[in-house]
Formats: sequence, C-alpha cells, structure tokens
Amino acid sequence: MIVQQNQIDKLRARLHSYAESVGNLLVEAFHYLALFAIGGMTVWAGTMTALDIIAKGTASVDDILLLFIYLELGAMVGIYFKTNHMPVRFLIYVAITALTRLMISDISHHNDPNMGVVYISGAILLLAIAVLVVRFASSRYPSTESNNQTQKINDESHEGIEP
Repeated sequence: MIVQQNQIDKLRARLHSYAESVGNLLVEAFHYLALFAIGGMTVWAGTMTALDIIAKGTASVDDILLLFIYLELGAMVGIYFKTNHMPVRFLIYVAITALTRLMISDISHHNDPNMGVVYISGAILLLAIAVLVVRFASSRYPSTESNNQTQKINDESHEGIEP
C-alpha cells in the first residue's frame, strides 16, 4: 500500500512539473508574440508619421514630439524584451512628452493661454518629480536579481536592477 502511494505521489509530481512547463511555454510564447506585435505597430506608426511629415514638406513641433513618443515606446519594448521588466521611467517620459505636445498644440492652435496651460504645466512638473522619486528609490532600494544570467544593464536603460 505504501509503495502504491509513493508511486501516485511521484506521478502527481511529474504531472505537476509537466503542467507547469507547458504553462510557462504558453506564457512566454504569448509574451514574445505580444512584444513583437507592439514593436511592429510602433515601427509602423512611426514610419507612417515620418512619411506624412515628408509628404507635407514641413515638420511641426507636434510632429517631432510625436516621433519622440514613438522612440520612447520602441525603447520600452526593447528593454522589456531584454529584461522582462517594465521600465516605469520610460512610461513617465512618454506621458511628459504627450503632455508637452498637448500644451504646444493647444497654445499654437488657440493662441490664447488659459488655465489649461497651468494645469498641464503642473502635471508635467508632477511627472518630473515622479521621475526623481523613481530614480532615487531605484538607487537607494535596488531590486536584486537571483538569476546570474541577467545581462549588465546600465542605469539609463533600466532602473532598479543590480548587474
């Protein structure tokens, strides 16, 4: 009876190990597929914007800031692809650039600065402070990697990982 129970426990452990391996494979496959899709869409959108700028024959500050947003999104995808960590700072940079683009567009189209400009400026200031907090926290309280296969990553590419 004990031998049969031991065999059942071994079978259960093998089944659990197999299910975990298949689950990990499916999650990683989805992860890579989604990253390639997001990266491809970012490149496509950036290319279409650049072609529109070339067709117009002139580039506005709005257009250039939009290209910077695509650049930051592409960098985020690349860093996430390499490290499996989301660089929060890059999301904040995208938000700052988007708000700057909104403010410039609003002022250039309406030529009437109002309280909206003050609100957007305050939001940009808060996001800039958030970048400082994230940078301070990641240098003061870095996360540690238990896996030694992690490649060396400098501070500008990703916060919070010690090489």
